[in-house]
Amino acid sequence: MGSCPLFLFRGAWRRPCEARWRGEMQPLEHIRAIAERVAASRGLTVWEIQSRRETTGHVVRVFIDRPGPAASPEDSVSIEDCEEVNREMSTILDVEDPLPFAYTLEVSSPGLDRPLRGEDDYRRFMGRLAKVVVSEAVDNQKAFEGHLRGVDAGDVLLEAPNGRMHRLPLRLITRGRLEVEF
Repeated sequence: MGSCPLFLFRGAWRRPCEARWRGEMQPLEHIRAIAERVAASRGLTVWEIQSRRETTGHVVRVFIDRPGPAASPEDSVSIEDCEEVNREMSTILDVEDPLPFAYTLEVSSPGLDRPLRGEDDYRRFMGRLAKVVVSEAVDNQKAFEGHLRGVDAGDVLLEAPNGRMHRLPLRLITRGRLEVEF
């Protein structure tokens, strides 16, 4: 999957498949377009795409998500969703061959302890336990843990375990992540 033949001409190697995308869509954009089309056909969205060289070889990871409110783990992406998207994407990628090297395709969800990325996520996961780090001290601290209570006027509302409500300006948040509750 994703392989392309190498040809050697006078000491320089060339990959003929590179000509397919030169001047057109970049390879990862091409993969994103395929992933978005396949995910949308199943009522899912593409959360992120990563391409990395690892000790086992090159890996392309596609993270899919279910749009809308996700108040509980039952609202998350299933293993079957990942398998179906992987199978369909693999078939398309075998034909379209967007990358000029061999790779492994992995499809998964962002996970129950997913990073939070912006205002929409802080609204979407209202009620869930989260950890948030800010760049400047708010209420004399930079790290917070508590339940998300929404967004108001550009501030994330986070209720600490002691019941205290913190207003964390979105512009100061450097990291936010959901925590798994048992």
